[in-house]
Amino acid sequence: MSVSSPEAVKKLLENMQTDLRSLSMECKKKFPPVKEAAESGIVKIKTIAARNTGILAALKENSSEVVQPFLMGCGTKEQKITQLCLAAIQRLMSHEVVSEGAAGNIINMLWQLMENGLEELKLLQTVLVLLTTNTVVHDEVLSKAIVLCFRLHFTKDPITNNTAAATVRQVVTVVFERMVAEDERFKGIVEHPPPVQGNTNRRSVSTLRPSAKDAYMLFQDLCQLVNADAPYWLVGMTEMTRTFGLELLESVLNDFPGLFLQHQEFSFLLKERVCPLVIKLFSPNIKFRQGSSSAASPAPVEKPYFPICMRLLRVVSVLIKHFYTLLVTECEIFLSLLVKFLDGEKPQWLRAVAVESVHRLCVQPHLLRSFCQSYDMKQHSTKVFRDIVNALGSFIQSLFIVPNAGNTPVASAPAGASGSGAQGTAQGGPGTGGVGGNLTTQAAFEYRGTWIPLMTVSVQGSAKATYLEMLDKVEPPSIPEGYAMSVAFSALLDLVRGITSMIERELAAEEGVAAEFREANPDQKWQPQPGAHLVWEEMVSACWCGLLAALSLLLDASTDETATENILKAELTMASLCGRLGLVTPRDAFITAICKASLPPHYALTLLSCNAANLSSKAYSIQGQTVQIISPSSESHQQVVAVGQPLNAQPQGTVMLTAKNIQCMRTLLNLAHCHGAVLGTSWQLVLATLQHLVWILGLKPGVGGALKPGRAVEGPSTVLTTAVMTDLPIISNILSRLFESSQYLDDVSLHHLINALCSLSVEAMEMAYGNNKEPSLFAVAKLLETGLVNMDRIEILWRPLTGHLLEVCQHPNSRMREWGAEALTALIKAGLAFKHDPPLAQNQRLQLLLLNPLKELSNVLHADIRQKQLESVLQILQSQGDSLGPGWPLVLGVIGAIRNDQGESLIRTAFQCLQLVVTDFLPTMPCTCLQIVVDVAGSFGLQNQELNISLTSIGLLWNISDYFFQRGEVITQELEKEEEALQKQAQEKGETLNRPFHPAPPFDCLWLCLYAKLGELCVDPRPAVRKSAGQTLFSTIAAHGTLLQQPTWHIVVWKVLFPLLDCVRTSSSTADKEKIESGGGNILIHHSRDTAEKQWAETWVLTLAGVARIFNTRRYLLQQLGDFFEAWEVLLNHIQSAALSKNNEVSLAALKSFQEILQIVTPVRDSDKVCDALAAMGVPPVLIDPLSASGPGRPLVRSDSLVERLTRYNGAELQAPPPGEESALEDSALWWSAWNTWYRTGTDSTRPPSGPTEKLSFIPSQPFLTALIQIFPALYQHIKANFSMEDLKKLGVILHGAVSVPISSDASPFILPSYTEAVLTSLQEAVLTALDILQKAICVGPENLQVMYPAIFEQLLLFVEFSCKPPQYGRMETKHVANAKYNQAEWVALNYVPFAERSLEVVVDLYHKTACHKAVISEKVLQNIIKTLKMPLGLKYSCPSESTWKLAVSSLLRVLSIGLPVARQHASSGKFDTMWPELANAFEDFLFTKSTSPDNLSIQEFQKNEAVDVEVVQLISTEILPFANFIPKDFVGQIMTMLNKGSIHSQSPSFTEAEIDVRMREEFSKVCFETLLQFSFSNKVSTPQEGYISRMALSVLLKRSQDVLRRYVEDERLSGRCPLPRQQVTEIIFVLKAISTLMDSLKKTQPENVDGNTWAQVIALYPTLVECITCSSSEVSSALKEALGPFKDFMQPPVSRVQNGES
Repeated sequence: MSVSSPEAVKKLLENMQTDLRSLSMECKKKFPPVKEAAESGIVKIKTIAARNTGILAALKENSSEVVQPFLMGCGTKEQKITQLCLAAIQRLMSHEVVSEGAAGNIINMLWQLMENGLEELKLLQTVLVLLTTNTVVHDEVLSKAIVLCFRLHFTKDPITNNTAAATVRQVVTVVFERMVAEDERFKGIVEHPPPVQGNTNRRSVSTLRPSAKDAYMLFQDLCQLVNADAPYWLVGMTEMTRTFGLELLESVLNDFPGLFLQHQEFSFLLKERVCPLVIKLFSPNIKFRQGSSSAASPAPVEKPYFPICMRLLRVVSVLIKHFYTLLVTECEIFLSLLVKFLDGEKPQWLRAVAVESVHRLCVQPHLLRSFCQSYDMKQHSTKVFRDIVNALGSFIQSLFIVPNAGNTPVASAPAGASGSGAQGTAQGGPGTGGVGGNLTTQAAFEYRGTWIPLMTVSVQGSAKATYLEMLDKVEPPSIPEGYAMSVAFSALLDLVRGITSMIERELAAEEGVAAEFREANPDQKWQPQPGAHLVWEEMVSACWCGLLAALSLLLDASTDETATENILKAELTMASLCGRLGLVTPRDAFITAICKASLPPHYALTLLSCNAANLSSKAYSIQGQTVQIISPSSESHQQVVAVGQPLNAQPQGTVMLTAKNIQCMRTLLNLAHCHGAVLGTSWQLVLATLQHLVWILGLKPGVGGALKPGRAVEGPSTVLTTAVMTDLPIISNILSRLFESSQYLDDVSLHHLINALCSLSVEAMEMAYGNNKEPSLFAVAKLLETGLVNMDRIEILWRPLTGHLLEVCQHPNSRMREWGAEALTALIKAGLAFKHDPPLAQNQRLQLLLLNPLKELSNVLHADIRQKQLESVLQILQSQGDSLGPGWPLVLGVIGAIRNDQGESLIRTAFQCLQLVVTDFLPTMPCTCLQIVVDVAGSFGLQNQELNISLTSIGLLWNISDYFFQRGEVITQELEKEEEALQKQAQEKGETLNRPFHPAPPFDCLWLCLYAKLGELCVDPRPAVRKSAGQTLFSTIAAHGTLLQQPTWHIVVWKVLFPLLDCVRTSSSTADKEKIESGGGNILIHHSRDTAEKQWAETWVLTLAGVARIFNTRRYLLQQLGDFFEAWEVLLNHIQSAALSKNNEVSLAALKSFQEILQIVTPVRDSDKVCDALAAMGVPPVLIDPLSASGPGRPLVRSDSLVERLTRYNGAELQAPPPGEESALEDSALWWSAWNTWYRTGTDSTRPPSGPTEKLSFIPSQPFLTALIQIFPALYQHIKANFSMEDLKKLGVILHGAVSVPISSDASPFILPSYTEAVLTSLQEAVLTALDILQKAICVGPENLQVMYPAIFEQLLLFVEFSCKPPQYGRMETKHVANAKYNQAEWVALNYVPFAERSLEVVVDLYHKTACHKAVISEKVLQNIIKTLKMPLGLKYSCPSESTWKLAVSSLLRVLSIGLPVARQHASSGKFDTMWPELANAFEDFLFTKSTSPDNLSIQEFQKNEAVDVEVVQLISTEILPFANFIPKDFVGQIMTMLNKGSIHSQSPSFTEAEIDVRMREEFSKVCFETLLQFSFSNKVSTPQEGYISRMALSVLLKRSQDVLRRYVEDERLSGRCPLPRQQVTEIIFVLKAISTLMDSLKKTQPENVDGNTWAQVIALYPTLVECITCSSSEVSSALKEALGPFKDFMQPPVSRVQNGES
């Protein structure tokens, strides 16, 4: 119900009347004036009520009169009356019906009551009602009312005191509230108060309005009172306390700050009165040092007084909070004082309240910012903000370092001491048993034995003080242990929280503005206001050192998880803020602190310690006290949760991790996870620490780089409690998430992260050098993880990432390498498999970038890395093989980067990749890569680690060639397109196109590369590879050569085939002749391959045959190339050098190849096939056959329908060229070239060695020589037209040489017939055949050829000589075949007899045909024949073979039967003159041989031989002597002498008695005699000369007989009984027989033919014969008898004639 409502007014009137009645009743007796006044008052009220409508206003007007009765009532000083009156007055006041005057009266009346000490509480109540209900009390009245309240405050009654105090407070508030209300009313009116001059209060008050003036006067007097000066306005004050004054000042300042800020007068008061007052009052606290004055000091003023000090601090807090802007300088002083109060030398309570005050500041970040701006950022100002933070820090440190009265450390208290009951334990304090005796769970800090409990002092973010609120305490309270620490701790946390959240809010706002600006103006750059940033940076710079020092210390000392968490959170937010502001040093410092806390104490981590060193050099001074960043103590009493090994190469040992370490680690992870973007270079710190923790906890990397708890096996010294075991998976998970979140980092931060990981890894690598300790793989694993999650922007980090991993791959520590390779290959595989945008297929650059490190791995020498590399290539091929595109060269490069020192398994893996490529991917790769595939396959062929791979790779080359063949067209098109592009590029650069085999078309080049590769393999050191490669090369050329364009063949021949031949030739000739021991294991090497030389021989054979075959089959193609002739020459040269090689296998094969290329015949024009011509000439088919053929062989024509085969392919242009003259001419050149080769080969191979024979190098084999000679007939067919005498001579030399070559004894059983068989060897056959062909050709050839006959005879006759005189091969000793031992390496001369005899037969036949040829006559062929036959004839029985001389004789007889007539015919020409003596000698040597017949010659044989002799004599008698007149005389003389000799002297010296009759060659003697006699007495004597010869012959004969007989008689007589020697007896018997023969002959001769002298000589023998009769030998007797018998015819002398006389 409103005070002014009619009901209220009515009630008021009623009440007043009731009050007045009561008053009059009470005063009726004692105080009549009062009674009267009361009664008149009733009347007055009624009158006012009746007259006025506005009753209240009327009441107020007349209030003085209305109030009067009550005032008088109070004046009675009667308690009851006074109470009644005061109640009534209050009722009036509450209805606001008291005028100013009435109010003054009331106050005066109250004053009197106060002075009389009556109704004090009622008084106060009345004053309060008066002042609060209206504003009528002003100026002096007001001041009097206030003084009244103050006076009541100082009574003896505590209730009154307290009530009065409350009233004063309320009244003061009311005064100021009035001023506020007044300001509200005048709000719209703008005034310009005159400037305040001077500093007197009076003058300045004049400008104030009434209420303001009251407030001003009141406040000024309060200051006066507190300062113990007299008040100006509050007149009548008797006493006053400072504490109360200060409280009032504080409340005014706190409740009405606006008034002071708006009104200059009030601001002036603040500056001029309040601040000096505060500073003055502070002085005892400032000067006081704890312990410097004793308790009983005579000057109590000077000792800090808790109530005042505490109130002063409250005032200061208010001043700073509200008027900081006005009182900048003063606040600087206050703050400095505050900092000083935290000093360790101040009393404990003072420090506590100072800390509370500081805490109040700390929860006001904006205020702190202002400090920073006003002081720290000004040049010559105190760094207030920094000092506050540092003071807090040193305060906290001092609590640990300086134990003082109120804070006795438990450790120093004796057991059972009074120190804080529960903590003063009986167990002897902490430090003795790990967690010590403090089994309490109370949160606390503990550092170096100082234990400080932690209390909950205030809610986070608000500074709820305890001691600043103790306004009732006069004595300083005792501060519980740990209180100051707890407040300081909260202050620190609030400070950090406030600053960071404020700055971060402002940063966020700024970023929002920036984002809007960018959207609006995308092209402009956003420029933030620098001011704000400067302030933020300055704030952080100012506070970070102190914060860090304090937080680190607290962190180290904290034993409570929550506290630790808070500290870590503070460090974390600071680190993050510094990062955002770009303050690197503080950021790193905070991070370092967290890192250090994560690791075990004293854990040497260089990265951190060098960082800490930087910080500790930044020691900073707080009030002259240097505060170092305290290094963590080692004795933190924490629960140990893990024991592990340190990562560093420190002396081995274990380190322990506590729960706090793990907690810090989680903070660190949190920091990295949430604030990775601002870490920058300090990633290094974070990661290094994590690496060490991970190591100590034994986490090892698993697939994809995630760290998993290792098995216990891996770290034998790692011990984990169950608590940490459950944490590990979480830590591992956070670790992984941390690196996964790297995908949200910007590029720069990501680079920082990668760089940090790389340098960590470098350290780990350095640590792992030189020891086989398990290395730390943390960095490598995390690089992998980071790479995998950032695949979408892999380009920006690929190079540093892979570059580093490549270095890791080269590390000597195998575990390290293995992970490097694992990471690298995993990244490459992931990169290739990732769905990039644009896809890899369209982004070749990226694909090559991704594959490049794979290639780089090839340079690593470690096999395990290469193995990994190749395995991943295999996987890439299997998964992405189809899409590699431009990456193929790289991949192939990797596969092909094999070296022989790499070991088999690597090569095998690489080869698997290659096989996969060749089988599956040839069609998908660009054709330009095919050449690389060829090269790579080739390099596998060339590696020497694994023979099977070499052989298989040759197979792959064959498969590749097939692929080329099948896809020829496609490949050609693609390559030509590429070629054009390259050509264009090359032209633009002005270079020539540089690719192998350039002028050939690209597709042909591909083939050429393939051929060249195979060519290289053909000269591999391993025989199996050479063989396989050779076969493949020639098969490929044979199968697919038709695809090549014609000019390319030129390159094939000159750049592939010939160099290959050269190379093989060189290698073969230099190959080692040492015997190769059997290959490993049980493989035996056949003796024909047991030296390198023999193995190379096989290769040479294969290669030469292959090339020859190509020349044969591709002759038409090759002939169209310009330089076929040169190529032919080169090929022949190779054949020649192979044929002359000192290896039978090669040389023989060379001849086969020679034969093969000679099979090529010029296209035959007509049907006159060569073979018909040959057959016509009687060449046996076997000669036409190539050596290898098995059947009757194929003739020397084009190899089976080559033309058909060529035309079957794209070959219209390859058809045989039209026959023409040029081709014929060129052809003959080719054949002559072949002949020259044949000749050189023959000459060199058959030339005997010249030097001494011990060092006999090499003797060609029979098959070789046979083949060589067998080539001649075929060759001759092509060159016979121009075959000259010169050539024939050359041929002869070769034939002779070939036949002279001996055979090695170990081969002889296979080649030689047994000695007794008269068989020719195939070589000898071939030689004769060659001559046969020649002579037949001469026979049918033109006249001019016939001059060659003699040469052929000459050759044959040489061979005939071999029968008696085997040819010498150099100075070589050959053994007769029969004496050779097979097991010795000796040389055996062939049995030349059959050959010589066959030659002789040929000679006879040939002579038969050609005796009359001019050339034969003029070249004295007959004489030569005789001369040659003379040798076997002369040797006769000494001939190696008996058949020889027999054949010689029969041949001589045959030849003479033909030749003598010719000789007689041409006697006059003198061409035969020299023949006769030869013939005579031949007869002589044969008939009177010097050789004796063998002992075992049977009688029959002897008689046969004698018959031959007789035959010869008969030839002489029929063919020679009858034609004596055509024959030279000497010759006839020689014949006569011979016959003469034969008639006597022809005994054979050895025969038995029984055979004597037979062995005397009687028959022969007889024939000789007869012939002799026949010609002696021949009546055909035409010249005296002849007669003389025959007479001469007879007389010689007779004279000899006479001599023999005489000597015999003589000897017989002398010998007496002894028989004469056998020879002498034989001789006498011969003579006797000759005499009887002579007698017979003389009888048969016509008497006129016998000279008289002869008779005389005959008769003269008679006496001598008679003398012999006495001989004792019966044989002689019987012979004598026969000799004497014929003499009977002389007994009857004929009719006497005239004698011619002796002559």
